[in-house]
Amino acid sequence: MSSFRKAVEARDPDAMAATLAENVVFRSPVAFRPYPGKAITAAILRGVLRVFEDFRYVRELTGDDGRDHALVFEARIGDVRVDGCDFLHLDEGGLIDEFTVMVRPLSAAQALAEAMAAQFDRIQREEVN
Repeated sequence: MSSFRKAVEARDPDAMAATLAENVVFRSPVAFRPYPGKAITAAILRGVLRVFEDFRYVRELTGDDGRDHALVFEARIGDVRVDGCDFLHLDEGGLIDEFTVMVRPLSAAQALAEAMAAQFDRIQREEVN
């Protein structure tokens, strides 16, 4: 998990994408449907890098089998403070195959939904490139 965390903390989208399995499924805190696939997940993560300010992980939890991880984070979107958690599952090769994000409070989820909606056309263009 350290490679993903280091990539995020370095704000390195290519290194982040390198930790994703081709069949990764991303579940957003502000979208009903999951997003399957490495290309869209990497594009969403690039969008998140543009939206979150002062992002930092504050805690990391690992399951007994070493394949389940929770990375607790703090960030800002404008003046709104965001508390959240990335829930990650690793496949047999050590790549992320499940990625679920949760955020709180409601004002943070609303700010995230608005900010990511403004990014979504760009995210879709980046997915195909």
